[in-house]
Amino acid sequence: MTLYYPPVGFHFVVRFEGLLLNYPGIPDIGFQKVSGINVTINTEEYQEGGETRFKHRLPNPPTYPNLVLERGMLIGSQLMQWYKDSVEGFKFVPNDVTVILLNSLHIPIQAWNFVNAIPVKWTIADLNATENKVLVETVELSYQYYKRIDVTDLISLVK
Repeated sequence: MTLYYPPVGFHFVVRFEGLLLNYPGIPDIGFQKVSGINVTINTEEYQEGGETRFKHRLPNPPTYPNLVLERGMLIGSQLMQWYKDSVEGFKFVPNDVTVILLNSLHIPIQAWNFVNAIPVKWTIADLNATENKVLVETVELSYQYYKRIDVTDLISLVK
């Protein structure tokens, strides 16, 4: 009997910390796809004088790709109001974004907190009169870094 099953990747919510305070309406939590949850640490080679067997490989600061969120287009959403203020008014107000992975009982089992995110790109799928599809919008957010929040961290927050 298996004691552990890996979690599924389709049961998640996205929270925008701070948007409720600035924009009225229904919170944006439902997305059909989230990508860009990764980090890369490149290294720089350093040759030590007198040492010819190897080069030292020193880590550079981590780099993070944009967080990409996809969903069916919503009219008047808080996220789009935030994006509109950023693009049209050039008022970039950073907000934290948290992606929360849930189990079958809707209990959080893993989370990622993206710190000081700002919207940097918004696209909608092609408008096509010959297709019968949901119009999908894609939002990209740039952020400073992210923190992975494990289930043990979530439990310690409850205590």
